[in-house]
Amino acid sequence: MRAIKWFHVLVLILVLFNTRAGLAAVILQYHHVSEKLPAVTSVSEATFLAHLNFLKTEQFTVIALDKLIEQLLAGKALPPKTVAITFDDGYLNNMEAAAPLLEQFGYPYTIFVNPKLIDEKKGYVMSWEQLRQLAKRGAIIANHSAQHDYLHHKQAGETQAQWHNRIRQDLVWSQARIKAETGHDFPYIAYPYGEFDRPLQELVAELGLVGIGQHSGAVGPDSDFTRLPRFPASGIYANLKTLKTKLHSLPFSLAQAKYQDSVTDDPTPSITLTFKEMDFYQNQFACFVSGVGRAELTWEGKKTVTITTPKDLPTGRSRYNCTAPSKQFSGQFYWYSQPWVITRA
Repeated sequence: MRAIKWFHVLVLILVLFNTRAGLAAVILQYHHVSEKLPAVTSVSEATFLAHLNFLKTEQFTVIALDKLIEQLLAGKALPPKTVAITFDDGYLNNMEAAAPLLEQFGYPYTIFVNPKLIDEKKGYVMSWEQLRQLAKRGAIIANHSAQHDYLHHKQAGETQAQWHNRIRQDLVWSQARIKAETGHDFPYIAYPYGEFDRPLQELVAELGLVGIGQHSGAVGPDSDFTRLPRFPASGIYANLKTLKTKLHSLPFSLAQAKYQDSVTDDPTPSITLTFKEMDFYQNQFACFVSGVGRAELTWEGKKTVTITTPKDLPTGRSRYNCTAPSKQFSGQFYWYSQPWVITRA
């Protein structure tokens, strides 16, 4: 009888662990698939093909972004090793180089576009007709703002209310324009340059949109859906040796992420994370500051940690990346990234 009882306990534990693994996914971000454009945002066709082959060989489940987000919002389990593929800006090489390869594998993908730039017939982006063709072939076409502005920036002399109305109009108009041309009306906004602040996040929530950034990390039901992370997979991040670890990453189970704002004039910003569950050893949790090194950690009890930089951050974009190896899932790491934009005081 005792053996039967312990067997049921073991089964329950395995179910809970599998459920936790099933509530994790990774979103990849690309720009160019080309060897002729800026290397920092590009990946060659050969390297992109290697990425796709790796996903297939390692039996990753590549699903459409809308299915991934819908499942997580509903708290429903995803297949193990779930990945979504996205592209920013709608460059012509997405159709010429990326789409044929993705279709060979049967992998869905999303392209975030800037409707005003398409209307202006900029030569480096796809036309509406080309985007319609890709939409018919299974691509999701979604919002990247009207013309790729820094959405959190105020114009000279602009009040908070005027900024709010201008950006609201930008996002609403862009959604309507994409729907009119492609029939797609997915409630997502990929932030240009990956930059956002609290007022922008609040506006995105007000409009019923999901905000998507460029900071790294896995996604799960505890993620903030006004700032979902993606792993960049171009330029220096295209190396499969490092990308493999990211593809297997897990989202921390967070009760709260507390910080002043991601856009700040404080050169030493801090963030406090409170965990719901900790499938990792506290002494193996580590954070790194881009361009600086290890972050300073202050634990407040067993489940709350404050992360700060030991040196002033430079003006512009910086990031804290926090990881910890999972105790239960061998070889997998929990991953959380906090992006900062440091402005001049």
